[in-house]
Amino acid sequence: MVLLQISEPGQSPEPHQRRRAVGIDLGTTNSLVATVRSGTPETLLDSEEQHLLPSVVHYGAEEVTVGRSAYAQSSSDPLNTLISVKRFMGRGLEDIKTLGSQLPYEMVASDSGMPNFRTAAGDISPVAASAEILQKLVERAEQALDGALDGAVITVPAYFDEAQRQATKDAATLAGVKVLRLLNEPTAAAVAYGLDQEGDLDQGSDLGESKERVIAVYDLGGGTFDISILRLSQGVFEVLATGGDSALGGDDFDHALAQWIAEQAGLVQDLGPSEQRQLLIEARKAKEALSDQTEVNVSVVGWSGMLSREQLNTLIDPLIDKTLRSCKRALRDAGLKADGVANVVMVGGSTRTLRVRQKVAEAFAQDPLVNIDPDRVVAIGAAIQADVLVGNKPGDEMLLLDVIPLSLGIETMGGLMEKIIHRNTTIPVAKAQDFTTFKDGQTAMAIHVLQGERELISDCRSLARFELRGIPAMVAGAAKIRVSFQVDADGLLNVSAKELTSDVEAHIEVKPSYGLNDDDVTRMLKESYTHAREDMQVRALREQQVDADRMYEDLLAALNEDGRQLLNDDEYHCLEVALKDLDQIRQSGNHREIARHIEMVSKTSEEFAARRMNASIQKALAGHSLDDVEKDV
Repeated sequence: MVLLQISEPGQSPEPHQRRRAVGIDLGTTNSLVATVRSGTPETLLDSEEQHLLPSVVHYGAEEVTVGRSAYAQSSSDPLNTLISVKRFMGRGLEDIKTLGSQLPYEMVASDSGMPNFRTAAGDISPVAASAEILQKLVERAEQALDGALDGAVITVPAYFDEAQRQATKDAATLAGVKVLRLLNEPTAAAVAYGLDQEGDLDQGSDLGESKERVIAVYDLGGGTFDISILRLSQGVFEVLATGGDSALGGDDFDHALAQWIAEQAGLVQDLGPSEQRQLLIEARKAKEALSDQTEVNVSVVGWSGMLSREQLNTLIDPLIDKTLRSCKRALRDAGLKADGVANVVMVGGSTRTLRVRQKVAEAFAQDPLVNIDPDRVVAIGAAIQADVLVGNKPGDEMLLLDVIPLSLGIETMGGLMEKIIHRNTTIPVAKAQDFTTFKDGQTAMAIHVLQGERELISDCRSLARFELRGIPAMVAGAAKIRVSFQVDADGLLNVSAKELTSDVEAHIEVKPSYGLNDDDVTRMLKESYTHAREDMQVRALREQQVDADRMYEDLLAALNEDGRQLLNDDEYHCLEVALKDLDQIRQSGNHREIARHIEMVSKTSEEFAARRMNASIQKALAGHSLDDVEKDV
């Protein structure tokens, strides 16, 4: 007797060993969850047959609601309704001031420095609010897949720093989600397009079937922007360069439009939370309506007026131009020009704005691809990757090679930033560099981990500090300390330091409490170009100053130890004067003069160094005959 298994039309029965995995797009405005069923990736519907879950959480005195029901209370109860919480992830209280002059929230600082929202349910962190959204998506997935999840791939903007990535991972932990990987959103979009073997692309070519193709993924969401340049070749997705802004998106379009409406309506005074929220809602509605109409009527707070598409374009053009500057920088980092890009993929709900599509098409001299719903493409790509990671598909069918957005390194003598892993390095990656001690008898070393592109530590961002203790006492320069950096596939950093002769080791997992503000990343990269020549001169100066310090301390210690025994008064005085001159020149700020004086002091002290060596040899041979020495040899 044959046992038949009956399945729903269009769905093949799944083997019992198939593991349940999903891709989650935790978005600023909306969030989605997707999975692969019967070999086809698809986003999952809720009970109302909707793909999108508004990324909104309402905290009442007795219950917490998420999604459309929460959004419905945004105007009537703005202080307890959290919208666009992704923009607050991994940020400090001072950082969020850059997100807008007026925010309809009451915010307080936590012990870690991360801002909390004061609500009827108590103080809520952005991590906790994001966990509520993730939990809702997990419930949807478990209901659709009829069982607990084995893991999820969660997408993040490519330009999220370590703090923002860690905050996302913490939110998943709170929601009870096993994170298989944090995947950059542009890379997820490339996966969705690159593996669309049967997709009928606008350009008449298929990304997946192409032997090798360079594509640009332009991802403009509600609160973040990313641009990634990728090379696709036979299942390998290699990120060549990335750029963007973790605090620039469609929300900023809404804020610019809301400010214009407020000016037209004469609302120059500070608005209350409810009025602010109503103004932003009407601005968003008008923006979306102008994708289909050339003119719309706007009514808010007792004022009514007309808004044209041309006026909207004027308001948002500076923001779009900012994204295009990031595109140019990413192309330059990849060693390409716009005509070297075969296809431009548009991702994110804000790319529905016609002006965005128009200006991107002009910048790349081609029509961008919008075949897959820009709201759903990231979740679909994440689902494909999740299916591979849980073992439902052979892993060799797809290889993702992401990059880090900013260089990582440590502080060296003179307050210099020594880069160990450079930006746009493919991850996961592990790199090490050897350092040594500065002073005789040094038994400890402070390790200061930094992120940035400038030469001085004051121009870079501090990530973490730790100490390596227990180094055997040696002369300066004899110890060999190996500092190792490891960045995993999620972009999270681990640093270790080990003294190689004694195997003394210390390490730290970099988990900053909050990250860069919206201008920090852009500033770091811009300044690395504009101040390149200046930084080279400063670095040369600091390096010569460090060499001068080392020579000064070594020679002074030698003079104090046996200078009077080995030198006459004139010789001793001559070296003292040379040292004083070196100390003075060190402060002059001219690295070439310092280098010349170092060389002069070195020549002046050559005879003293020779006498010290002879004295040490005579001391070692005292009491021994030449025959004893020859026997030892």
